[in-house]
Amino acid sequence: MRTRLVLGLTAAALALAATPASATTAAPPHPAPFGPQRPYEPDVAGPANLDEGEATVVRDAGGKHGVEITFDTRRFTASGEKPAAPREFVFLFDDSVSFNVLAFPTCGRAVLADQGPAACPPGSKVGAGRAEFYGGGAAEVAVYNTTFAGGLRGVLITIPATGTILDNTLEPVWGPYRQNYTWGLHEIIQPDGVPPQDRGVTSSFVVSFGATWHGRSFVESHERAGRPLDLGVWGHYVTGQVTLTEGRTARP
Repeated sequence: MRTRLVLGLTAAALALAATPASATTAAPPHPAPFGPQRPYEPDVAGPANLDEGEATVVRDAGGKHGVEITFDTRRFTASGEKPAAPREFVFLFDDSVSFNVLAFPTCGRAVLADQGPAACPPGSKVGAGRAEFYGGGAAEVAVYNTTFAGGLRGVLITIPATGTILDNTLEPVWGPYRQNYTWGLHEIIQPDGVPPQDRGVTSSFVVSFGATWHGRSFVESHERAGRPLDLGVWGHYVTGQVTLTEGRTARP
């Protein structure tokens, strides 16, 4: 059974996107502020991004709790100009969702960077997707279970065609987010030598989390079938803009 929801901008994000940076409207707080930190980088001038998307939940081939969750996100501007580049994203998962990171092999960042996906152990791939770039072009996305320094767990979201590898640490959410979520995958896009306003950006990014290995599911939901699941994506851009998209869909 396939269920789908439309993720819509929350009132706070709509207000932030539609009003000047000097407005007093509070931006949605960071869902996972106590994990790895992105190096400081001053904000730059740029357009207000508009975010929208869909989330899809399907049952996988593992146990009765196994699911695959897909985020299909899109960003654009009212004027049609290039959207501002991202700094961070946090994928937010319903409080019924858990990740069996210890039951799956892992692939290290160095292995991916030096040898490519073919060198990753069988069973370490735990997701897939597709990126479409502003201005044209597209590439496949792959997701690998991994470990980080200090014992943190999470995934690497990769675009092999471009050599992009994005750390996503699995972190408990904080504050008001705990009402609907327990875990977030916190993705940091590290600054590089390219000026923030000139960095490339995706206009569409589809990524799924879910796989099976020896009968185990990487993602599980212990909610009953037909009950609503909360899903969302928090975003932070080089202009300082913060957005939050959230929605609900029925557990298949």
